[in-house]
Amino acid sequence: MPPSDPLPALPEPPAPPLAPAALDDALTRERAHHDTCRAALDAMVAGARERVVVGENASASGADAEVLGHQLRSQAKERAELPPGPLFFGRLDFAPDPRAAGDHAGQAYHVGRMRVARDPAVPPLAVDWRAPVARAFYQASARDPRGVAVRRRFGWAPGSRGDSADLTALEDEHLGRGETRTSALLAGEIERPRVGPMRDIAATIQPEQDDLVRADLAVSLCVQGAPGTGKTAVGLHRVAYLLYTHHQRVRRGGMLILGPNRAFLAYIAAVLPALGETGVRQATLHEEIARHPVTARDDDTAARVKHDVRMAEVLRRALYGRVRADASEPLVVPDGSYRWRVPADEVAALVRDVRAEEPPYATGRERVRTRLVRAVQRRAEHRAGPRTAAWTRRISRARPVAELLDAVWPDAVPEQVLAELLADPGALAVAADGLLDADEQRALRWAAPPRTYRSARWSAADAVLLDEVAGLVERPAGYGHVVVDEAQDLSPMECRAVARRSPFGSLTVLGDLAQGTTPWAARDWPRFLAHLGKPDAVVAPLSTGFRVPGAVAVLANGLLGHLGVDVPPTRSLRRDGEARIEPVDDVAEATVAAVNSALARAGSVAVVAADDTAPELRAALRAAGVDAHGPDSAGARVTVVPASAVKGLEYDHVVVAEPAAIVRAEPRGLNRLYVALTRAVSRLHVVHAEPLPPALDPGPGSGFAG
Repeated sequence: MPPSDPLPALPEPPAPPLAPAALDDALTRERAHHDTCRAALDAMVAGARERVVVGENASASGADAEVLGHQLRSQAKERAELPPGPLFFGRLDFAPDPRAAGDHAGQAYHVGRMRVARDPAVPPLAVDWRAPVARAFYQASARDPRGVAVRRRFGWAPGSRGDSADLTALEDEHLGRGETRTSALLAGEIERPRVGPMRDIAATIQPEQDDLVRADLAVSLCVQGAPGTGKTAVGLHRVAYLLYTHHQRVRRGGMLILGPNRAFLAYIAAVLPALGETGVRQATLHEEIARHPVTARDDDTAARVKHDVRMAEVLRRALYGRVRADASEPLVVPDGSYRWRVPADEVAALVRDVRAEEPPYATGRERVRTRLVRAVQRRAEHRAGPRTAAWTRRISRARPVAELLDAVWPDAVPEQVLAELLADPGALAVAADGLLDADEQRALRWAAPPRTYRSARWSAADAVLLDEVAGLVERPAGYGHVVVDEAQDLSPMECRAVARRSPFGSLTVLGDLAQGTTPWAARDWPRFLAHLGKPDAVVAPLSTGFRVPGAVAVLANGLLGHLGVDVPPTRSLRRDGEARIEPVDDVAEATVAAVNSALARAGSVAVVAADDTAPELRAALRAAGVDAHGPDSAGARVTVVPASAVKGLEYDHVVVAEPAAIVRAEPRGLNRLYVALTRAVSRLHVVHAEPLPPALDPGPGSGFAG
């Protein structure tokens, strides 16, 4: 009779913290290992430079040598430009039993932001956080240890540039014994004061964030992230993960990160280099699509119409309305002693056939040219035998062919197409028939049309329309993967511009419906994703706040029922922080006092106010001796931020000045106020002289007044 299975072992009680002497010994060993890693990394950088020199002397064809040189120089540049910092933040000790730990049984791995090794053929001194083995660092738990016996976290001095002496603490979690503990090091890193650009979160990624970061490249992902849930960090770490896992494929297709404004892009600029990734294009959508500087401004009605998805069909009609099969005449091409003639009805049928194929406009024009030449060629070969390639090229460039082509399928310049539409009421009426009413057409038309399209002044909304026409004329090459942050504010026409840049690639869409502030902001994700060309994208919610304190989350959550969107409230894991609402007589004076109070504590300070009052508050702060900067000054201790520019940014202490003015400034001002309130990651101080918006007023005894 076979022996019975042994009873499962009872989980052991949590191991006591290391004794001081043992802790000192462990820190000494880990510091020595870090010194070894540092020496190995220096050797890797020096080796990359040496390979560039050797590669320059390699014997190869010109093309091969150029490719080899580019690859070697890129590797050397990337390694030389790595920001200074600790080379590992964690360690995994796997159980000795292969049944539990598989191929990693008995192994220990330090986990860092990049792979560090003495030689590619030997085990690394530190593994990249994106490596498959490192996933257990984020996903292992006492309930599911994934073969991990001990997970160790390291504590480094804030702002460390990677000196081994800066390793000051460590924590061990004995998962193999069923130990569950709250990590003080993890909490401290999450709650560390925010000064300067955004930091990476490689050391603090949570399991639900890790699932999104490591989603397959083929999957288009929409992250509905409440404030403080780390959706932006998730998107950036997903970029780093995809570049690591699918390096050649992603580099070949290209990677694009789209942010809402320059201040936001400056804020996130340091994250990817800290993770060892450079060369990723980061831009605003306007920078990506701009064909001209913005020198005109639309009124609200015109802007709304121009951003409406109906404009896509209006523009398509306007462009393809230039195709005139009924304008066909016979094609007569002189050829030496011959004159080849293609009848008008055959030309018209040819144009209609191409039009029915619905190619891009420029492609269709070339198809018509090719088929006209082929029709001539058939007649020539029937009469005089085979024609040469040189003959075909000559006929293709013949004046009669060009003139007829211009008559039936004219060349199209996007600026000319749009200018004719906005300047000519008749042309607009034809293109917009059944789509736009008379008032909407009137709002679109130029009051004083320019003499020619070359002298036209274009608005920001016109740039989106020009991109639509340009995409109809000739499809852009596109990117392999596009990340769109603060996506909820994109209009349907802007979504189409993004979709054109990812026709065959995938998207990572990051946003929060509650933070939608534009007149056309999304109110639900399915319709929005359809405009992006990814109706089957996976929508994944993040509602656990790691950055926003509980008091701030409670105050902000009170606004959600007034914003017209269906999103879950933020659930903060933090019980620290403060939120205070203070009625005052003089907002400027109270703002100065609030900022001075905040400066007594560590961390960054921001004043958020309605756009038209931000300059005077900044002047008041400077008059009081406070060195206050604008939002473009990365790393400033005190920043005054117009409410329209604060989205995506974070500060330790936030002073929101006069909420009623923020709400009054724009149609979706309450959403803007929600954004402003949730920028605080430690303390929020609201000062107001006007009555509070009813949605914000917590009432007496709420604990917020004071």
